[in-house]
Amino acid sequence: MVVIDYYLSIASPWTWLGSARFIDMARRHAAWVNVRPVDFGRLLAASGGLPYQQRPRQRASYRQEDLARWQRRLGLPLTLEPAFYPVDREPASRLLVAARALGQDTALALSHALLRAIWVEQRNIADEPTLAAIARDTGLDATALLAAAHEPATHQAWQEDTDRAIAAQVFGAPTWVVQGERFWGQDRLDFLEEKLAAQAEGVR
Repeated sequence: MVVIDYYLSIASPWTWLGSARFIDMARRHAAWVNVRPVDFGRLLAASGGLPYQQRPRQRASYRQEDLARWQRRLGLPLTLEPAFYPVDREPASRLLVAARALGQDTALALSHALLRAIWVEQRNIADEPTLAAIARDTGLDATALLAAAHEPATHQAWQEDTDRAIAAQVFGAPTWVVQGERFWGQDRLDFLEEKLAAQAEGVR
């Protein structure tokens, strides 16, 4: 079975734009996905990156232009300036880490729902009642999941995933890693699919 480490920022518009296509791709190739939300602030600090709000005006404005282009190309809903952004990623990230215990499909479905919540529905994914509602809408036991998200072990697992991302030389989101090869950005999904197909055929 092909194993994919899926490093994501739960508040990344690029991760949202690639989410549904990646989930479909992983299922078609029967790949095992390790869903790994990262502490994006730590990741950027380790790689010399800057949060969107701190980037030079030219880079920030180009990011918005490019998001709009990809939105049109993909035909996906996307709010370029959502009501709750920037947002504290930790609560939603810990919820997603807790959901991994329920299986790969559950974690992928919740990741997609959380991304949709911020970039389409303009909901506050740092707000616990909002997270509970998203979990319930995904068919999960929100009370149990939120309790698990608050466990110290869940925070430790989130930080360990970030350590793993830094060690793998991940510097942005989304990034998929297969056998040590990195694929950064939703516009690299074609290359990822080629890798998965080659793996399935036994080609290295």
